[in-house]
Amino acid sequence: QVQLVESGGGSVQAGGSLTLSCAASAYTYSSDSYSNYCMGWFRQAPGNEREGVAAIDSGRTTSYADSVKGRFTISRDNTKNRLYLQMNSLKPEDTAIYYCAAAIPCYSGSHHSGQLRIVSYWGQGTQVTVSS
Repeated sequence: QVQLVESGGGSVQAGGSLTLSCAASAYTYSSDSYSNYCMGWFRQAPGNEREGVAAIDSGRTTSYADSVKGRFTISRDNTKNRLYLQMNSLKPEDTAIYYCAAAIPCYSGSHHSGQLRIVSYWGQGTQVTVSS
């Protein structure tokens, strides 16, 4: 069982920045190590469906939703089993609960436009609120 714990959410004014972090644990087999997983960030605003925001695969290829392209950056540190989302130039419409997600198997084509095609594990989410 893989556990994902998000942190770094909060309240910020429009134009500000936040960095989300996701700590992954319980990788017990070398063939199933963190570095083999595709990772992604999703978000869900009240009344909306959960949507993919950014994703990164085991080869560190990234993809982003059009709504965040140029403003958000996803990255991973395989030595720390950590996933990050740097969010700049935040807008009120970025307000949502942000979820970390992990997927395995991970292969070329596992994500597109910030959306993981499958999700094996979810985090609990962290609230991001952007005020105008």
